Amino acid sequence: MHQFTVEPLVPLHIGGYDISFTNSSLWLFIALALIMIFFALGSKRELVPGRWQMAAEGVTGFVDNMVKVNIGPEGKKFMPYIFSLFVFILTANFLGLFPLAIIPGLHQFTTTSHFSITGVLAVVSFAIVLIVGFWRHKLHFFSLFVPHGTPAVMVPLIFLVELLSFMVRPFSLGLRLFVAMIAGHILMEVFGSFIVSGLSGGPLGWGVSALSFVFIIFVTLLELLVCAIQAYVFALLTTLYLNDAINLH
Repeated sequence: MHQFTVEPLVPLHIGGYDISFTNSSLWLFIALALIMIFFALGSKRELVPGRWQMAAEGVTGFVDNMVKVNIGPEGKKFMPYIFSLFVFILTANFLGLFPLAIIPGLHQFTTTSHFSITGVLAVVSFAIVLIVGFWRHKLHFFSLFVPHGTPAVMVPLIFLVELLSFMVRPFSLGLRLFVAMIAGHILMEVFGSFIVSGLSGGPLGWGVSALSFVFIIFVTLLELLVCAIQAYVFALLTTLYLNDAINLH
């Protein structure tokens, strides 16, 4: 589990608080740098777009379409946040699969495999939903928890159930991404250990190593897909929650 350990790189304490620069902070900055470089290369606005420009416009168009479909015309104002959310999670997820461990003493760090990161993203998204909902609808926002056509006698029970379901959203949002990332990396680590252990176990061990190698290839391909899907799901659910706050669906 060492790959998930937050380790201080530059120890720093102020007033009894540990604010050290850690490997988690480093990989967050690496993700930010890669995002800035990618869009700097893709924002040349050439008449005949190159590969970088096409890639940048493709990502922007994809997120813009998601916002329009799920929120509507009013979703335009939330486009910068949804876009930043999607691109950051996607980049951080892919960085976690970077094979840095082939260099002795080094290993990559997946920031989205920590609930402290995914939880903060979920809380920020949920806070925006609450602010938008109460700003637009005031106390009428609570009507979101009472579906149309609910019998009067059932209103208190339905209200409590819907309110509880609504309050669970930030936990499920952050937990889903965290669990998906940590589970995939643990699975890859397990198959990797099978490969190393099997090499010293004779013919049978070699067979286990070969089979584990095949499995780890498929798991890696699956993880690449999961990285993209989880970024999409996080951004998609955020747009759906914003749609509820704006339109009270």
